[in-house]
Order: sequence, then C-alpha cells, then structure tokens
Amino acid sequence: MFRFKFIWHPASEKDATRRRTQERALLQRTLGAATSKRHASSDIRTVTLIPGDGIGPEISKAVQDIFKAAGVPIQWETVDVTPVKGPDGKFGIPQKAIDSVNKNKIGLKGPLMTPIGKGHRSLNLALRQAFSLYANVRPCRSLEGFETPYKDVDVVTIRENTEGEYSGIEHEIVPGVVQSIKLITEPASRNIANYAFEYAKANNRTMVTAVHKANIMRMSDGLFLLCCREAAEKNPSIKYNEMYLDTLCLNMVQDPSKFDVLVMPNLYGDILSDLCAGLVGGLGVTPSGNIGSDGAIFESVHGTAPDIAGQNKANPTALLLSAVMMLRHMKLANFADVIEAACLDTIREGKYLTADLGGNATCSDFTSEICSKVVAAKK
Repeated sequence: MFRFKFIWHPASEKDATRRRTQERALLQRTLGAATSKRHASSDIRTVTLIPGDGIGPEISKAVQDIFKAAGVPIQWETVDVTPVKGPDGKFGIPQKAIDSVNKNKIGLKGPLMTPIGKGHRSLNLALRQAFSLYANVRPCRSLEGFETPYKDVDVVTIRENTEGEYSGIEHEIVPGVVQSIKLITEPASRNIANYAFEYAKANNRTMVTAVHKANIMRMSDGLFLLCCREAAEKNPSIKYNEMYLDTLCLNMVQDPSKFDVLVMPNLYGDILSDLCAGLVGGLGVTPSGNIGSDGAIFESVHGTAPDIAGQNKANPTALLLSAVMMLRHMKLANFADVIEAACLDTIREGKYLTADLGGNATCSDFTSEICSKVVAAKK
C-alpha cells in the first residue's frame, strides 16, 4: 500500500468532536432523507422531471408510462432547464427549475446537451454544484440476455461530484498558456469517503477501494487518501485498499470481479465510471444517481442522440434503472423491485429489444412489454 508524506496540523479535540458531529449529521440526512414521516411510502410524492434534450423527452415518457402502470405514488413536476443568459453574460439554470428541485428534494433527469465554447457551462455540472450533490453513484452490473465479453460484473463507482478538476477554475496566464486548478478540500473528501463506507454497509458490500494518483499529486490526492483512511478506520467491518488509477484501469479490464465499491475524486470517477459501464454494455444500460445532504437527482448519463431523436428508436433502460435507484432512495423499494424485474426480464427474454441492444423493437414496444410485466406482477 502506498504511503505518502503529508504535513498535517491536527485540530483541537473540540474541533475534532464538532467535525465528527457534523459528519454524522450529514450522513444521517443523506442516507435517511427519505425516511421522514412526511415522506412515508403511502404519501403522494412530487418529483421534479427534467426531460432533457434529444431523445430525453421520449425516454422520460417511457419512464412515466411504466411508473403509471406500476401505480407508483408520485406525481411529476416537469421543468425546462434550457440555459438562460444572466447579467454576467453566462448561461445558467432557469430559476423555475432551481425552485422545483429545492422544493421537491428529488429529481429525475434525462440527457442534457451543453454547447462547447465560451459562455456555456456544463448544465450537468451546474446542477450538481447548485444543489451540493456531492456523491455520484453508478452501479455497473452485467445484464442477463445482453452479452458482453465480461460476465458477472458487479461494481459500484462512487465519485466526488463537486470539486477536483471540474471545479471550473480556469484562467489564461499569458496568451497561449492556460491554467486549470484541481481543488481538493478536507470537508468534501471526508463526505465522499464516509458516504462510500456507509453505502457499502447499507448495500451488503464488503470492500471499498480508494482510487488515486497520490504518487504524483501528493498534496491533493494525499489529502483525499487521508480522509479515506480515517473513514476506513471507523468501519473495520468493510475491507479497504488503495490503488493507482492507471493500475486499477488495467486490473479492471483484466478481471472486474476483483472490485466491489470504488471511491475517487471527480475526474477519475468520470473516466472510470464510463469504463465500468463499457464492461456491461455501455451508458445506455447504466443507471446513475447524484446524492446530496438535502436532495438527490437521478439521471441517464448517455448522450442526447440527436440522430435518432423523435424516431421512436431510443432505449430508455438507463433512465428507467436510474428511476429505480430513485425509488429505493425514496424508500419505495417494493415498486422499485417490480419495475427492475420487469425491465431485466424483458432484456433477458430478448423479444422486445431496441436496436442498441441487438433487436429491432421500438422504444414504445420495449416500454409496452415492461408495462405488461409490471401489471401482471401486481395481480
């Protein structure tokens, strides 16, 4: 295991006690947000729906249809996040969308397109930072009936979502020379490290691997590792190890069964989560959730696919499985189990698969088959 030299000034016992209290409160809010009486499973909950761009509206409708067939006790509040230009000339999230998520505390988001160039900020990044969605959780699991070169993959990537190289701190030093700052803070690193271990315990996982490059970035990744090690010491029932990012990528494509839960800074997670998705068939079948202390947004992480938008060819699996994650987060596991089983059975049977899954069914065909299975399961 790599050990680094890091100069650290310990806080006073009073500061340490206060910090531990704050950490416990944050985890209780994050992992138990959906357990309050006002959010009981029998209540009708309102969920913010961001259909997104391209195929987003089609796959969002598919999810809505399946939820209706299952009788899920939620209502949708649809909002548009088409960027609006602010006084500073930059484009941002419309206030109506911000208000909706702040009010409902839970959202489902289709794919968003961000134009490349000056003045255009990633809306995905803006949403995560606006609502302090500090943990990106992406389970990658092999799907029976959708063959890939890898079998029995079952890995979860947990990515710090608010800082790192994606903090958006860039500037031009002199013409032709630009600088991008990697921001790593102790509070954010502690939050994600603690969340990874709590997630592992809550989901019957046995090992957490911290992914880093502290051999090169000794201070930034060194601080991240320090927080992971402290979290590991508080959770002795979960195995813990550390691995360089490049070494882990090599080992992952050789034998993904070695890994369980992976926790890492922002940029590494962006890359590694897509790699893991590739092992099970791609982003079209991979769910994703962005979790914060006071809310969560679940999303499909694939592209907007403008080439097939409006043609009834889209595959809604990623958004549907993300919605299943959302239901479990909301303590609606009974509905989540029925919908997930119907989706996975449809893929396993192979009769109604969209083109990207190797079939010739339309989005409507795929959705209708899942709805039929959901209705049958309710009888």
